[in-house]
Amino acid sequence: MAPDSPIPGWYADPYGRFAHRYWDGRRWTEKVSDGTDVRTDTPSDHVPAVNRRTDKVVRDVHVAGAAGYAPGGGSLFTEPILVVNQKAKVLELTNEYAVYDRAGTQIGAVRQVGQSAARKVLRALTKVDQFLTTRLEIVDMSGRAVLGLTRPAKLVKSRVIVSDAAGTEIGQIVQQNVIGKIRFSLEVDGRNLGTIQGENWRAWNFAILDPAGTEVARITKTWEGLAKTMFTTADNYVLQIHRELEDPLRRLVVAAALAVDTALKQDARGF
Repeated sequence: MAPDSPIPGWYADPYGRFAHRYWDGRRWTEKVSDGTDVRTDTPSDHVPAVNRRTDKVVRDVHVAGAAGYAPGGGSLFTEPILVVNQKAKVLELTNEYAVYDRAGTQIGAVRQVGQSAARKVLRALTKVDQFLTTRLEIVDMSGRAVLGLTRPAKLVKSRVIVSDAAGTEIGQIVQQNVIGKIRFSLEVDGRNLGTIQGENWRAWNFAILDPAGTEVARITKTWEGLAKTMFTTADNYVLQIHRELEDPLRRLVVAAALAVDTALKQDARGF
């Protein structure tokens, strides 16, 4: 992930493998550090792809009722409709998602970072992974990370920290309850900027409300088919943003579909 500032320097490692990585003003370099020692580690610009058929993406948009929106700007932060498809895997060891616009063109992706080989083994053999820290990057099609999502280790309620390209915290998506219709608050520096409100106990669809209670966006889970549901971990979501939103609310809303999936779906397949 590239810092917002072009100034060369040491920043939090966007790949989650070390404490810091050196940004040379154009790109992340192989220079990393966990303290005083400087080592080398080749960065990754992997862009996950699901290769979902265009007609299926368009169908998801139709099922979600996402019609009548003005044309978007073609990026993750300028499109009013984002379709999020998780990569289907019988055994999921790394979370990967593709993000499409309403016409079925992939405009971004989400990749999991900072996962060791031991962690993957643990994930394959046990369910303890749901309690451990999870780190994701939202990236554009060049592989440049534009947002970071970190769900710290937890026991019951989840909290997702949303950071910018330089690793600086933007805000948090905080789970408020575990019984009944799930709710999350959107918080920035202790201020409440809105709420993510589950519309049923199965937590499939969510309304995103501003502090006045007005719906500004909506997350709809679309049906991925019986075989896919039974034998893989993949989920599909459509995010509709009803009007222009200012930052940091806009970035929190874009992060919301992934934050909700990370916070809830990892705990149990059947939500």
